[in-house]
Amino acid sequence: MRRVIRWGALAALLAAAVAVAASVATTGGQAASAAKKPLVIGWAFDKSGKMAPFDNPALAAAKIRVKQLNAKGGAAGHKFVIKTCDTQNNDASKAKSCALSLLGKGASVLFTTCDVDYATPVAQAAIARGKLAIAPCIGTDQMGPKRFGSKGKIAFSFGNVAQDEGAAMAEYAYKRGWKTAGLATNTLLVYFKNVVQAFDKRFRQLGGKIVDRESYATGANNVNAAVTRLNSHKAAVYVTSTSFNELPAFVSGFRSLRNKTPIINSWAGDGTYWVTKNPKVTNYYFVTYASVFGDDPSAGVRKMIASLKKAGSPPATGGFLGGADAIDGLAIAVKRAHGSLKGTALAAQLQKFKGVGVLGGKISFSSKLHTVFGRRYRVIKIQNNKAKLVGTVTAKVVPKL
Repeated sequence: MRRVIRWGALAALLAAAVAVAASVATTGGQAASAAKKPLVIGWAFDKSGKMAPFDNPALAAAKIRVKQLNAKGGAAGHKFVIKTCDTQNNDASKAKSCALSLLGKGASVLFTTCDVDYATPVAQAAIARGKLAIAPCIGTDQMGPKRFGSKGKIAFSFGNVAQDEGAAMAEYAYKRGWKTAGLATNTLLVYFKNVVQAFDKRFRQLGGKIVDRESYATGANNVNAAVTRLNSHKAAVYVTSTSFNELPAFVSGFRSLRNKTPIINSWAGDGTYWVTKNPKVTNYYFVTYASVFGDDPSAGVRKMIASLKKAGSPPATGGFLGGADAIDGLAIAVKRAHGSLKGTALAAQLQKFKGVGVLGGKISFSSKLHTVFGRRYRVIKIQNNKAKLVGTVTAKVVPKL
């Protein structure tokens, strides 16, 4: 009788153990299944409009980085998937429609174009639904709470914040012995204006002197008028932040006046696609994410450039790096958030970035600056229409504007 009771008790214990094991297996399976849910990135970009030269390379680099990331298992079990939508020259209604379409396709994060004014419809659609909004190369501090209020806490950019970029330009100029500067502000974009403001403030902090401050609106005639005024003030360097049609007009304007003074520009003036044949571009400098001229100091960056060329997407500027860095940063945030895809959880981790290593080097964010600072900028010089790396610079101070 005792033997029967013992065997009965043993059978009951075995049954209970099997039940517990089954329950653990089921729960574990569900957890594993949840962990394998792909992280869908909705990428709303300007495929062929004025921002295409910046958006397309960033997207191309991001696709390569996602492939590399997924080959290693993704981030915290999440494989990354990119789904795209063309904002058609960042038409506001089309951009918003793109954002809603991507959210409807399950996007956990929305990526947007490389200027905050154009990016606003997409960013607002994302943060209104609690989804992280990321730009690969917006260069102002407005991709965050400054423009979008409390909801902007989940908006970030992996571009270089204008304050940091302008400060780096000032520090490089002063180190070169250029102690006087003439400033020219393109009034088209907040980014353009903030870069020059930051240069102004940091340059004077270092002991430099500003001999003239001019501004110009869109259009070659406006640029030429500003150049003429600046030319009447002798300076060791002329400073601007510009691109589009205004860049060749600005540089050619000085050289046509036989003024050979160095000119320094921000990342906006990266590349040689814009150079003029007569007069040739000389004594022209700019700071950027990476050198696309075969001489970047990072082997990883050179490898990425080679991959882009092989994929048929050779970058014209170093801005492609923002796309790769954004994928790296997002992956790190997902891992640190233990696999969470919630906008607030990911934003909390991004905000803690202090010298975090990504493909392009070390980057930082803060509660006030949701755009990258602390980057090691490449300094490129164009002489007789040929570009080469001439140094690097990291801003020691980020001035408040």
